[in-house]
Amino acid sequence: MKMLTVGAALAAVFAMGAPIAASAATAQNVVLAPGAFTDKSSWDKVAHLLRKKGFKVTEVDIPLTSLEADVAATREVLDAQKGATVLVGHSWGGVVIGEAGDSPKVKALVYVAAFAPDKGETLQALTANGPPTEGLTAVRPDSKGFLSIDPAAYAHVFVGDAPVAEGEALALKQKPISGAAFGAPATVAAWHLKPTYYAISANDLMVPPQAEAFFAKRMNATTVTLQSSHASPVSHPKEVAALIEQAAKGH
Repeated sequence: MKMLTVGAALAAVFAMGAPIAASAATAQNVVLAPGAFTDKSSWDKVAHLLRKKGFKVTEVDIPLTSLEADVAATREVLDAQKGATVLVGHSWGGVVIGEAGDSPKVKALVYVAAFAPDKGETLQALTANGPPTEGLTAVRPDSKGFLSIDPAAYAHVFVGDAPVAEGEALALKQKPISGAAFGAPATVAAWHLKPTYYAISANDLMVPPQAEAFFAKRMNATTVTLQSSHASPVSHPKEVAALIEQAAKGH
């Protein structure tokens, strides 16, 4: 199956009920890695739902300065966990969890509208062909090589199924990502080693849904498709939290 592109532009500018019962079969810890163009607060709704279910949840504050730095920040959080952990990544966070997910503490990996490169692959190579998505046409580089989404387009292309005011508030928290990070090759691809789960965003304007389906199929992931924008943790937190709980229980 041919890999579908996230856009040549990118390459160029390079309700839940009772708390869970304690069980040896259920991972009690969840670590959430955000994607590019946002910060860890994009996970707040999902984290709240999971905490109500009894999970210990940590949202990683990745710096977005390089793949190496983002992986280091995630490994530091993983090292602090006591017991089995579900590691979750949104968007660029999928690359990060693929590197950090070989930790013996990680029981399962959950990808949410996320990239999942194999060993040796880079996002730059994976996105080398085809036209850019609507979201990628709104990405702008600064003088230092960091990329961000045009604030005027952010609410629509990143989280178009949330109230505009919510999207605009998220845009104010936007964190640029180093364009050079997209050229860093994956070295671990932990999805070869751990059970994987994937939430496809059917209405994604940043990453083509067909590309997300490709990643999910290649990983043989337990997959759900959400009628969601790219930022499904913001617009569909109940569904995303449910998939994470499923991964924690090993179903």
